Amino acid sequence: MGAMKAVVITLGCKVNDVESGSIIRGLETLGYGVSREIEPADLYIVNTCAVTAEAERKSRQTVGKALKAGGDRARVIVCGCAAEKTPQAFLDKGAFAVVGAQSKQRVLELVKTGGSGLQLQSATAYEEMPLPKCLRTRNFVKIQDGCNRFCSYCVIPYLRGRSRSRSVESAAAEILQSTAYETVVTGIDVSAYVDENGNDLTDLMLAVKDAQTRIRLGSMEVSLITPRFLDALKRVKRFAPQFHLSLQSGSNAVLKSMNRHYTREEYLEKCRMIYEAFPNAAITTDIIVGFPTETQADFEQSLAMVQQAGFAQIHAFPYSPREGTNAYKKYKELPYALKKERVDILLAAGAKQKETYMQGFIGKTLEVVPERCVDGYTEGYSENYIRVYIAGDVGDKPVKVRVDGLYKDGVQAVKE
Repeated sequence: MGAMKAVVITLGCKVNDVESGSIIRGLETLGYGVSREIEPADLYIVNTCAVTAEAERKSRQTVGKALKAGGDRARVIVCGCAAEKTPQAFLDKGAFAVVGAQSKQRVLELVKTGGSGLQLQSATAYEEMPLPKCLRTRNFVKIQDGCNRFCSYCVIPYLRGRSRSRSVESAAAEILQSTAYETVVTGIDVSAYVDENGNDLTDLMLAVKDAQTRIRLGSMEVSLITPRFLDALKRVKRFAPQFHLSLQSGSNAVLKSMNRHYTREEYLEKCRMIYEAFPNAAITTDIIVGFPTETQADFEQSLAMVQQAGFAQIHAFPYSPREGTNAYKKYKELPYALKKERVDILLAAGAKQKETYMQGFIGKTLEVVPERCVDGYTEGYSENYIRVYIAGDVGDKPVKVRVDGLYKDGVQAVKE
């Protein structure tokens, strides 16, 4: 009889990816062969997402595919945010067990014990899980879970629970031991990172300032950007100066409706501070378009921010109403056609601004972590998150390159 086979499917954010990696590591320890593609297996684990209605729909669809592929004898365990939001629906669909978003360590326990049914638990402390395998090119280290912000449009705090953080000793040890060329520090809200001893993200960065791996931070909040924090980042020897600073709207009125605790003026001041500390920094962002209170004038303020903040890249997407949130209860949704029109306009402005940002690096030197070689070009990302295409196969180790010009969705460069 061969080894038991498991399939692990992940939807949603990078935190889900890290947690799935931990589950896979645990399954391999238990003797399972693991695939990330739906195929015949003894066990299926679907790590779901509920950040938007579309993500929730895809989660339900994926669980359906797993149930069909597994037939009568396979166990299907559903975990993650969609499982936390509508657990009974997945049981009714035929899932063997449903684990919420706050207790994914329970997945491995259920695999060992054969437990079934609803397995939802509220987390009050950071949940340590088996460390995922360290990937050679880019590795992700989770340091925090949950969210206390309760933005009016967002369902995640209700599903992931309150913010809780890994100890600085544990997080620093994983980062310092990383053998990947780049390590991304991630969490649901890394800006809220504070461990039980009061150590914050600034303290963690100082603890890993001599790391050999290039360190990139996940999505940040405006409140994180302080002189103390920026000074700490300047002391990190291999810090990647990309700041994914969530904007969500360029209108003060909409920001207030969203329960975002800053103004457009404060946001722009934080951008100025970043550029002063890191002149070549990339500031990337998320913008929600068509929030129910957004007028044409509000949208135009978001549009103006693209150039005013000098964004290197933007992610713009239409507002998705989420049942249970304050915005869902309080506001009437704008027409989809209007939201789509505004998204298209914003994305076009973002693409133009991205080109302007990248043109500033023509003739300059960047360090690239190669990812793959396709059609005679090695592809990878620079420290400031520019997609770089290098002529020829330059291997898989970090390499210094000179930028020659714009190319596809990034720049073309040659090895120095």
